[in-house]
Amino acid sequence: MKEREQFKSRIGFILLSAGCAIGIGNVWRFPYVVGENGGGIFVLFYLIFLLLIGVPILSMEFSVGRASKKSPVKSFKVLEKTNQKWHLHGYMSLLGNICLMIFYTTVSGWMLKYFYNFLTGQFNGLSTADVQNVFSQVLASPSTNVFWMIVVVALGMFICSKGLQNGVERITKVMMIGLLGLIVVLAIHGVLLDGGMAGVKFYLYPDFQKISEIGLMNVIVSAMNQAFFTLSIGIGSMAIFGSYLNKEQTLLKEATNVAVLDTFVAIMAGLIIFPACFSFGINPDSGPSLIFITLPNVFVSMAGGQIWGALFFLFMSFASLSTVIAVFENIIACTMELLNIERKKAVVINFIVISILSLPCALGFNVLSGIQPLGTGSTILDLEDLIVSQFLLPLGSLVYLLFCTSKYGWGFENYQKEANIGKGLKVPHWVKFYVTIILPIIVIFVFINGII
Repeated sequence: MKEREQFKSRIGFILLSAGCAIGIGNVWRFPYVVGENGGGIFVLFYLIFLLLIGVPILSMEFSVGRASKKSPVKSFKVLEKTNQKWHLHGYMSLLGNICLMIFYTTVSGWMLKYFYNFLTGQFNGLSTADVQNVFSQVLASPSTNVFWMIVVVALGMFICSKGLQNGVERITKVMMIGLLGLIVVLAIHGVLLDGGMAGVKFYLYPDFQKISEIGLMNVIVSAMNQAFFTLSIGIGSMAIFGSYLNKEQTLLKEATNVAVLDTFVAIMAGLIIFPACFSFGINPDSGPSLIFITLPNVFVSMAGGQIWGALFFLFMSFASLSTVIAVFENIIACTMELLNIERKKAVVINFIVISILSLPCALGFNVLSGIQPLGTGSTILDLEDLIVSQFLLPLGSLVYLLFCTSKYGWGFENYQKEANIGKGLKVPHWVKFYVTIILPIIVIFVFINGII
């Protein structure tokens, strides 16, 4: 049997795992949610919940991967006891990763398209209405959406075809270092804009009046949700990287490193967005309109806007492509183990499958815009996003959590033993009560709250 690939370097593992976690949501959702929920107080609660919810479950995903040395589709089978059915979640993990990619590839395509447009000066001299029309035209064009979606799928699959070390790790390392460099440059530029500090104050200064208006409990719940979803845990996207990992470092330490990097990018994104919006008197929005309408308008008004716009969308392309590559690697590894085939064959199969399954989302704003699954004005993308973020991620996290803590699963002692191999932060025995009783209740609460 061929020996399982391993990461060439520890930094490769950390950057790749962080690249998977750092997605579009870090940029188009996090800063807005911070601003809406009282600034610095929200950030404090978010960090607390990240340590209490995100890091422990992430360490469990890594543990299942590293102990089994298999992709998510086979990892439970290796570790479960005879006649148990935990391995069925392996198929749900594969389904979850595919569901994530069939809308993420379209959105990533928009990032590349906007990078190309800024780079080639197509936004120069446009009015506010013109900038808004650019996005409307992109959505309305089936060929534009399908073309850029296929570029993303082809790019991601090509990189994965080169293998773990020579493709995935090597390219993601370059992209993530580029991403971290770009975000620092863009944030410094944002803060130094005239009136930029007013944006920083709105973003990070605790706004007690706003908190009393919203209600402290609502701020806490919002912070809990954000901390839960930010690391993309639950569908095995992270477990795959655990399976390529050596035993030199403890997994709680590695999970903390990934969470720190993810949070750094999320917080820095706000230092790009709010100072720029305040400087030019534009109200910061959330979601696609922030990225594709609000910020392009800011860049168009700015001195050297073509360069800053191109750099921003290069950063966004890196953020989205790092997730695409990481999740593709997961899907390919699952396919190789399920069908017992070589990497190149798995790449070809998945290129065709993902391209076809991504078409409804790419066409959902034009040819298929009549399909509004969640009510008037909703799109196929909204439905696919809802399935992943509100169902598959929280329920999947609950499965990993119960598997690693319950005596009917792999059990706390086995998880603790695997997680504690190596140098660094250990999982202490006293956390058993918390992860076995309290944490599952929190995850169920997040799930129910999300549905409501």
